[in-house]
Amino acid sequence: MKPSAYQLGLIFVTGSAIAWSLAGLFTRVIPQDNWTILAWRGIFGSLGRATVMVFTERGRFWASFRDMGRAGWLFVGISALGMMFFISALKKTTVAHVAVIYATIPFVAAILGWFVLGERSTWSAILASIAAATGVSLMVGFSLEGAIFGDALAFGMTLCMAVLMIIVRRSPDVSVMPAACLSALVSSLVCWPLGDPLGVTAHDLMLIALFGILVSAVGLALFTLGAKLLPPIETALIGSLDAPLAPFWVWLVFNEVPSKSTVFGGSIVFAAVIVHVISGASRKAKAQRLVQQNNVS
Repeated sequence: MKPSAYQLGLIFVTGSAIAWSLAGLFTRVIPQDNWTILAWRGIFGSLGRATVMVFTERGRFWASFRDMGRAGWLFVGISALGMMFFISALKKTTVAHVAVIYATIPFVAAILGWFVLGERSTWSAILASIAAATGVSLMVGFSLEGAIFGDALAFGMTLCMAVLMIIVRRSPDVSVMPAACLSALVSSLVCWPLGDPLGVTAHDLMLIALFGILVSAVGLALFTLGAKLLPPIETALIGSLDAPLAPFWVWLVFNEVPSKSTVFGGSIVFAAVIVHVISGASRKAKAQRLVQQNNVS
């Protein structure tokens, strides 16, 4: 049986969450500062996205950059700005605060989706988003060690990601990959003078290349495909799976046993997403049966 567009959207966005959840593992494995990692990651991420475009654009590689349109160029600017906010937030406040603030993205996406697209979120999605945000909060804690300015930057990054979801949902024909390719280059240029990119070893460079291609290029490609098929709040909700998955990879490689709060909070996130997906599939199947009954009668 051929999967529906909604089911494909779930698969793609879940795949992107898995890919993005590896970011923490790569950061632990690579013994370089954040600026150096991000500078090279932007380059390899851009090359990875360009490689994807070679196969998807079918001879229209350069034309796709020319034909990005206003939505595509807006994606470039918002994506690059979001990365700058993200990097700056990690320097100005705690990682815990950045994670908690980013967990609000389903709410932000839902509000923007309502104002911009007129999409009303289901109570199932809203309740699942609240549960997921609660789970992430339990995982990282509620410490008050962060700075207000850093927290504001983290919310700016969250807002940028929600806007990207709206752009992709509102303009499904937008050339996201060339826009993301240029965005990665912009973020690399910003980070390059702040680190020591020329001081990395060949081994570290290989790891950063894998980081950029797998997490940045593959993750974004799957996210872009899925975001075109799902409402913004569901895209954000399922994307929150990267929070509980990140410590799992670290445990698998470094044998670091996660804390009880991490296990408990991660279980809440997983449960929220699974319950929502099951209820959504049941609701859509019921609607399809009603349509078929009406057609028969």
